Amino acid sequence: MDKSLTLALPSKGAIAEPTINFLRDCGLRIEKPNQRQYTGIMPSIPSVSVLFQRVTDVVYKVADGTAQLGITGFDVVKENQNDDLLVVHEKLGYGHCSLVVAVPEIWIDVDDMSDLLDVSLDFREDKQRNIRIATKYPVLAREYLYNYGIHHFTLVKAEGAIEAAPTLGYADLIIDLTQTGTTLRENHLKILNDGVIIESQACLIGNRQALQENPDYLNTVRTLVEYIDAAHHGRGFFQLIANVRGKDAETVARKVASNPITRGLQGPTISPIYASDLGSNSNEKWFTVTLIIANSSLLPAMEYIRSIGGTQTIVSPVRYIFLEQSPIFQRLLTTLSVTHQS
Repeated sequence: MDKSLTLALPSKGAIAEPTINFLRDCGLRIEKPNQRQYTGIMPSIPSVSVLFQRVTDVVYKVADGTAQLGITGFDVVKENQNDDLLVVHEKLGYGHCSLVVAVPEIWIDVDDMSDLLDVSLDFREDKQRNIRIATKYPVLAREYLYNYGIHHFTLVKAEGAIEAAPTLGYADLIIDLTQTGTTLRENHLKILNDGVIIESQACLIGNRQALQENPDYLNTVRTLVEYIDAAHHGRGFFQLIANVRGKDAETVARKVASNPITRGLQGPTISPIYASDLGSNSNEKWFTVTLIIANSSLLPAMEYIRSIGGTQTIVSPVRYIFLEQSPIFQRLLTTLSVTHQS
């Protein structure tokens, strides 16, 4: 049984470099020994080999089993749904964009999908033709239009700068991805109020059959998603270390824990500082207080630590927080309906 798992990654496009950066920040650095080849390695997990492909081809390679895992856009996965594909982690936290319905700004009375339905009927009656919609997402576009009762339309396959299609005259409106909407506005297009078809970002996908049938693959996936899960959780917290004067460790601990903000993940850790210069107050000692604080609570926690005599406070980002189990991996096991033994 082959123990090497192949991970397909985007070779180019908007999420190619962010994917490499994301994995590096998770402790999963990618090396590409030969820049002319489409393969790489992951030194931290030797059982992973990397295959670089176009974003859409990542889906195809995972679906046919050439690769057992892949990272691509959620929009691409939804457009190319396959029974052999499963989404292991749908929100990796980068590559955010939206698939939207955008019409020319000069259509001043067209603000939502019900208005677009009226336009489609007007085109049939007045121009004796369907409205033409330029898109690279025919499956998602067709499904969305049907849901709003729009049946008189023609999808126009588009490549390149699809935003220019209405101006060039080969389409009346577009269905395309956008991040900020700036390019749409520059091309005099507006997003319909209810015209967001899907919110997308980078996601981790897998081949269902391969992961179900090969325990070695599953062990490798567990290691990989442990890194990703721990890095995700770690980004939400800071480690705060402060020196606080007090009678004893229990007194300092009570002061710190009396405020919900400074209880941290599981309460403060208190350590005595030896050989401290206590000055004239010989009844008190110095203690080091260590806390794991949510990012949003950092400044309030700092202010409270100061109010109880805290000094020389050090704040560091938390790189990883490993929970008792990886939530993503446990969910994967449930999806696969398998029992895992490491």
